[in-house]
Amino acid sequence: MSSTQRRTTRRPEGAVPTTRPIPLPPPDDLIDSALEALRREWRAGGTGGMPFKMAAANIQRLRERAATQQAATAVEAVERRLAAYRGLPAERRKDELAQIAAALNALRPHLRLAETPAPLVGKLPGAVAPVRGVKARSEPKEASSPPIRPLPPDAPATALPRVGPSVAKKLANLDVKTIEDLLTLAPRRHIDYSRTERIGSVLGFVPGGEVTVRGEVVDIQEVRGPGAPRVVVKLADATGWVRITWFNLYVARQLALGDEIAVSGKLDAGYGAPSFTSPEWEKVGGQGDMPLSTGRLTPVYPLTQGIAQKTMRGLTRAALDATRTTVEEFLPGAVRHAAGLPDLRRAYEQAHYPDGHGELELAQRRLAFDDLFLLQLGLVRRKRERRAFGGIPFAVDQTLLHRFRRGLPFRLTDAQERALDEILADLERPQPMGRLLQGDVGSGKTVVAAAAVLVAHSNDHQAAVMAPTEILAEQHFHNLRGLYAPLAETDRPTVALLTGSTRAAERRRTVAAAASGELEVLVGTHALIQEAVAFRRLGLSVVDEQHRFGVRQRAGLPDKAMGAQPHVLSMTATPIPRTLNMVLNGDLDVSVIAERPPGRVPIETRRYVGSERVAAYDLVRAEVARGHQVFVICPLVEASEATEAKAAVAEGERLQREVFPEMRIAILHGRMSGKDKDAVMTAFRDREYDVLVSTSVIEVGIDVPNATVMLVEGADRFGLSQLHQFRGRVGRGGARSYCLLLADETTPDGEERLRMMVETDDGFLLAEKDLELRGPGDFIGTRQSGLPEMSWLDGSFDTRLLDRARAAAEDILDADPELRTAEHERLRDRLHLFWAKASPDVPL
Repeated sequence: MSSTQRRTTRRPEGAVPTTRPIPLPPPDDLIDSALEALRREWRAGGTGGMPFKMAAANIQRLRERAATQQAATAVEAVERRLAAYRGLPAERRKDELAQIAAALNALRPHLRLAETPAPLVGKLPGAVAPVRGVKARSEPKEASSPPIRPLPPDAPATALPRVGPSVAKKLANLDVKTIEDLLTLAPRRHIDYSRTERIGSVLGFVPGGEVTVRGEVVDIQEVRGPGAPRVVVKLADATGWVRITWFNLYVARQLALGDEIAVSGKLDAGYGAPSFTSPEWEKVGGQGDMPLSTGRLTPVYPLTQGIAQKTMRGLTRAALDATRTTVEEFLPGAVRHAAGLPDLRRAYEQAHYPDGHGELELAQRRLAFDDLFLLQLGLVRRKRERRAFGGIPFAVDQTLLHRFRRGLPFRLTDAQERALDEILADLERPQPMGRLLQGDVGSGKTVVAAAAVLVAHSNDHQAAVMAPTEILAEQHFHNLRGLYAPLAETDRPTVALLTGSTRAAERRRTVAAAASGELEVLVGTHALIQEAVAFRRLGLSVVDEQHRFGVRQRAGLPDKAMGAQPHVLSMTATPIPRTLNMVLNGDLDVSVIAERPPGRVPIETRRYVGSERVAAYDLVRAEVARGHQVFVICPLVEASEATEAKAAVAEGERLQREVFPEMRIAILHGRMSGKDKDAVMTAFRDREYDVLVSTSVIEVGIDVPNATVMLVEGADRFGLSQLHQFRGRVGRGGARSYCLLLADETTPDGEERLRMMVETDDGFLLAEKDLELRGPGDFIGTRQSGLPEMSWLDGSFDTRLLDRARAAAEDILDADPELRTAEHERLRDRLHLFWAKASPDVPL
C-alpha cells in the first residue's frame, strides 16, 4: 500500500493502541494512480498482469466516492470496459488502453473534482506512456506568491524565486544570465487572445496575418518523409476546419483526439483549406498562466529545451516586478524627448505585458532606438579612433596597374573599376583605410583585392589575406598566384599559404620569411594571427567574409604591424540591403560591386512542389550521368545544431537508400569540426563524391567548378538571401547549371520567395525583398560576428529611426567624445555593457 494510503505514527509509551480507519484518497489521486498503473500495463505490452490489476483496484475504490447516481453509472461503465479488456486479442489491447484512459479522465467532472482536467486527457502514449515535464496538479497562482524584493538589473537570474542551478543552466542557452537579460529578452510576438476567430471565417483573412482560432482536434498524423519529420493536425469547429503543421514530433505526444486547443500564428494557405505552420498553441481551460478569458496581449518568447512558455512568462514577470524601483534611465533626456519615447522602466513593462497595441508599438520603438543608438555610438567612436591613427600613404603606380589589367583574361566591369578607384583613393591617404568591399557571388571581388595588394607590394610593404576556412584560404592562394602570373618577375609579389595544416618545416620557413620581409603576401586562416607570426612591414590586411570573424580576430591582423596602422580591406559575398549597411558597417566605408562580369552562364532556377520532386531527382541523375556533381541542402530545422545534424544524416541515408543508391553521397553539418568539414569539402571538390548533402552551413565562396546542381529541400522555409547564397555555389565551371527549389506545400509568403528566386538573380534586389518580407533579424546578429545583440529591431526598424539614432550619436560624441561628463555617466556604463556582450575582450 502506498504512502498516500497509509500514515504511520509513533504512539506514546504506555498508550493504548487504537485503530483508525484509513482515509480514502481524493478521487483525483485514485484516478492518477490508476493512470500510472495503466502506463505500466501499456509499457509491458498489454499483458493484463499486476499493473492492470492495480488499476482495476483503484477504479473499484472510486465507486465509494460517487456522490450521485450519474457518477456511479459512469464508474460502472469504466469497470465494464476493464472486465472486457482481458478478452481482447493482444494487438487490440493498446488501443483499448487509450479508450480506458480517456473514459477514466472523463470521470473527473462526475466526481465533482475542483481541479481542472490533468494534461494527460484521453490518449496513449500521451496518457499511458510517460509525458515528461507535465504536472498533474496546477501550480500555485501568482497572487499567492510572496512579494518579490527589489533587485538590481545586474543581479544574477538565480536571485529570482524558483531559479535554481538547473533552471539557470537552461536559461544560459538563451544567453540569459542576469535579471537584465530577462528584461531585454524580446518576445517573438504577442498573442491577442481577445480576438479569437471562428475557423470558417479565416478563409477571408489576408495570408500572413496573425490569427487566433480555437477548436477540437479531429485528426493527428505523424509524417516522416519526404522532407522534414512533422506533425499534421486537423482542428475543427462548427464553421470549418484548419490544417496545422508542426516540425516537432513531440507535439503528437501532447495532443489527443478530442482536445480543445487555441492556436495562434500566421495564416499560411491561400489555396483551399486554411493552414498554419508551427503556430503557438495551448489547451483551452488548461493550466496556462494567461487564460483566454483575460483577453490580453500575451508574450511568446524564444525557448530552450526544458523551459516552457509558462515558465518564461513567470520569469519575465518576476524580473519586471523586482526592478520597478531599480531600473535606471541612461538615455539623455534631450534625446528621449526629441524622439518622443517613454522612459525605460515603462518601456520594459509595455514591451512584455502591454496594455494595448499602441503601448506595445511605442515600447518596442524605444527599445529598438536604444539598440541603434548604442550601436551607432560604438561604431562612430571606432571610426573616429581609427582615423586618429597615423596611416601609411601609398603611391599608386597606374602604369603597374595597367600592366596588371592587361594580363587579366577578362576586362574589369564598371562596378569593379569604381570600387577599385575608391580603394586606391583610401590607400593614398595618411589615415588607415577601413573599407568593406561588398559584392554578389561571382561579382569579382578577388581581382579588386589583388590590385590593392599589388599597390602595397609596389610601395615595399607586405599584405596579409585572411579567410575563415582552410579551403577558402587555399582558393585565394591559388587565385592570387594565377592573377599575378602574367606580370614580369620584378612586378610579381611572392605569395605563400599558412594554415593549420601547413607542415612544421614549411611553417617555420613561411613565418621566418614573413618576419624578415622576404615574403610579400601571406594568405591564411586564423593561423595568421597566432603569436608566432610577425610581419616586418605590414601595409595592408584583407579579411574575406569578415562577419565570420569576431572583433578581436579582425583586430588581430592589423595589430601584427610594427609602427603605423595598416590599411584594412574587408570583403563579403553577402548582399546587404543598402538601408542596413549603416547598422552593420557603420564604422566602415562601403564599396559595392553590383554587377557580374559578362559571359558568366546564368543559373536556371526551377521550383517543384509536392510530387513534382520526381522530376527534380531525374534532372540530378542526368547531371551526374554527365559527370557533374550536386549539392543537396536539408530543410531548415528551427531547433538545435544537434537536431540539424541528425536531419542531415537522416536525409543523406534516405537519398542513398531510396533515391540515388547508385551514387556516392557525402554529408556535411554544423556539428562536424572545422578540419572534418574541410576534409569533406576537399573530397567533394576533388570528385570523390557525386552528391554532397549539407545543412545550411555550406561555405560561402567555395569553388566546386564541376558542381552544376543545387537542390534545396524545404526551400520555402529559407530566406531569399540564404537561397541566393546557396544558388551561388554552382555555375562556376562554365557548364549549364541549375538551382532546384523543392517544397512539399507552399504558403503565400513561401510562394512569393520562390517566385522571386525564379525571376531574378540580382542578390541586392533579393536582399531588399528579404528585408521587406522577414525584417532585419536575418541580417543582424548571427551573420555579423562581433556585433551586439539587437533583438528589438524586428518589427520596429525603419530608416528614420536609424537616421535619428546616428545623428544623436554623432551630436553627443561631438560634445563629449569620451562620455566623461556626469550627464553621460550612465550612458557610458550602458554603452560598455552593450558592446561587452559581443566583444568582451575588446575595449570600446
